Amino acid sequence: MQDLAKVGGKNASLGEMIQKLTPLGVNVPGGFAITAGAYYDFLSYNELNNKIQVELDMLDRATLDNLPQVGARCRDLILKATFPEKVQRAIADAYYEFVAAEGKVATFAVRSSATAEDSPTASFAGQHDSFLNVSGLDNLLDAVQRCYASLFNDRAIKYRMDNGFDDMQVGQSVGIQLMVRADKGSAGVIFTIEPETGNKNLIYVTGAWGLGESVVQGAVNTDEFYLFKPAIEADKRSLIYSVLGNKQQMVVYGAGSGKNTTWKETPPALRDQYVLTDDEISTLGKWSLSIERHYDLPMDIEWAKDGLSGKLYIVQARPETVHSTNRELVLKEYKLSTRETPLLTGKAVGRSVVSGKVSIVKSLADGAKVEAGNIIVADITNPDWNALLKKAICIVTNKGGRTSHASIIARELGIPAVVGTMAATEKLVDGQEITVSCAGGDEGYIYNGKLNWEEKETTLQSIARTKTKPMFILADPQKALLYASYPNQGVGLLRMEFMISNSLQVHPMALIKYNELPDDKEKKQIDALTRHYIDKKQFFVDKLAQSIALVAAAFYPKEVIVRMSDFKTNEYAKLLGGRLFEQEEENPMLGFRGASRYYNERYREGFGLECAAIRKVRNEMLLTNVKVMIPFCRTVEEGKKVLDVMSSFGLERKKNDLEVYVMAEIPSNILLAAEFATLFDGFSIGSNDLTQLTLGLDRDSAIVSDLFNENDASVLYLIRRLIEVAHEHGVKVGLCGQAPSDYPDFARFLVECGIDSISFNPDALMRGIENIALAEAEVKVVFNT
Repeated sequence: MQDLAKVGGKNASLGEMIQKLTPLGVNVPGGFAITAGAYYDFLSYNELNNKIQVELDMLDRATLDNLPQVGARCRDLILKATFPEKVQRAIADAYYEFVAAEGKVATFAVRSSATAEDSPTASFAGQHDSFLNVSGLDNLLDAVQRCYASLFNDRAIKYRMDNGFDDMQVGQSVGIQLMVRADKGSAGVIFTIEPETGNKNLIYVTGAWGLGESVVQGAVNTDEFYLFKPAIEADKRSLIYSVLGNKQQMVVYGAGSGKNTTWKETPPALRDQYVLTDDEISTLGKWSLSIERHYDLPMDIEWAKDGLSGKLYIVQARPETVHSTNRELVLKEYKLSTRETPLLTGKAVGRSVVSGKVSIVKSLADGAKVEAGNIIVADITNPDWNALLKKAICIVTNKGGRTSHASIIARELGIPAVVGTMAATEKLVDGQEITVSCAGGDEGYIYNGKLNWEEKETTLQSIARTKTKPMFILADPQKALLYASYPNQGVGLLRMEFMISNSLQVHPMALIKYNELPDDKEKKQIDALTRHYIDKKQFFVDKLAQSIALVAAAFYPKEVIVRMSDFKTNEYAKLLGGRLFEQEEENPMLGFRGASRYYNERYREGFGLECAAIRKVRNEMLLTNVKVMIPFCRTVEEGKKVLDVMSSFGLERKKNDLEVYVMAEIPSNILLAAEFATLFDGFSIGSNDLTQLTLGLDRDSAIVSDLFNENDASVLYLIRRLIEVAHEHGVKVGLCGQAPSDYPDFARFLVECGIDSISFNPDALMRGIENIALAEAEVKVVFNT
């Protein structure tokens, strides 16, 4: 790296890796660098310095209107010039030396390496040109000259201007690197931190078939792999999450030489395969971690697999620059600028204002008419609609309360919703433009037409630190990395059932009894989903483990409490193959759900797959920050049965520091809190179910929704009692729900009771932290007096 001024960042880094990292087993293709001195000699020999400067001086740097003309003239000057004899001879000598060593006609990648390139603050990535599959001295010299000319690409001139570099002070070195036959293999990019959020726990690997240009250009939908760094260090299973891309096209060698590559369609069989095996991914993970540690910086790395030899190579490494400065979090506040009479009101979910066209949906059959950006209006929603709802910017329903499916999915999608309007499908029509405001607290308002509103962003420079832990309620693993960057103390509730319905889609018993399934449409759908698995049960274990692991790795080492599946029978029945294994119930909310399923022969084996996924995450991936929570455990005896069943499936409480929590959502959990505290490591109050069962009302009924009140004296009594008894037994208590963010008084009550943690939906976290901090400040004054 001390030669950076001579050969630029790209070449200096390649030389550094060959010198220092090859002994650690990192494969880097050999080659040679043409120094920036050769470039300066080239300019001097052809008397180009003044000529190019004259052209650059003509650039209108205010408007850049004549940038294309200026850039073209600069490049033309270079392309019409000739090499000094000593430079041409030096390139020829080095070229023939490598050809002789290879024992065949070698092909090379010819890459620009500007002297300001690949620094931690300015990567210059993509500004200059590279040429692949170059063979023959004449073609090589032509490629080098084109690299020189690319220093004056329009984008490169503008990039230097934007980053404060003098055009003539940046020199161009060129790297001549032996080609890896990735045209017959695969290639891609590695970031040693997660590139979107800067999460430092993960290494992100992406790739496609063929040469790496398709990946670098972002031209194909790539395979993606997430690796957990502590597992790499411990030589354990580091691959925690993967996504199969469709990799539509690939870049391969063309006929002849020069800039000699071509695009072709990827064969269907290859599209349906990952570009790397688990062992290869593990190898790249180890190499990447070694590279990051050597440079002591997050790194952006290019890899390639030679399809002829089967060997992996690192072909480039540069500092990652996007996250060199941390992005500041902002809180958005919304306020309508005009006062209108609303068409409808209901319960508000979220805190934003949106406008768009109505799309009334009665069933999935209406899905085709929904366009991205519509406001979906329905009587009520259900989990079958999850993919459809992702198109919406807002959801409006006739029925349901703040804890209905529409409310929960809207929070997960980060969009507003108004539920329980009673008559939205009657008063609104398809194509009507409306404005929906959830910025007024509990009430949501729906207005005709597009109204104006103000948005205010508040930078969260300093978030109050609280004794009461603020945690998340999560369901979508793909959003975990974003939310992990927020101020938080972990995940107090990770909903397993949402991951099953969204990612797996299949009833676990249908996989266990796969050979007994009728040969119908649903079995064909199951076949398509599980096509990579001979053992269908392993599909469930692997996919569920990956979803949990991505969340656990994002938040590591903070605790992530995973609630085992809590579908009701009607929801389980909607999974593929589910109707065969579920009975109809009059009131599924109070029926065969939660703990009662886990030891029952109807579902026991399915619960075993859930346990196997948790075991894989904790034992194989080393994500021991994962804890388990049992929902809807009606009796102490039932709790004992569940713990026994878990132990039989290899999940034993206390072993490998496994903690098992229980939901406190039934009055019996609190009436017998002392007995439950001897079985479990903690309680998590489910305020929605607890309120429902204490007050004896259906929380999804719009008619009685006004009676749903977590602040009712009876509910508060039970919560206070639970916290007192749990703490007497040295057991932790948390609460999962919306009330502490919506109602400062409720947050104050929980803080007064000494609750250990409060978990919020992502849209309510910041407001919840504010309420906790305010409550702790007030309670402290009360305590001192």
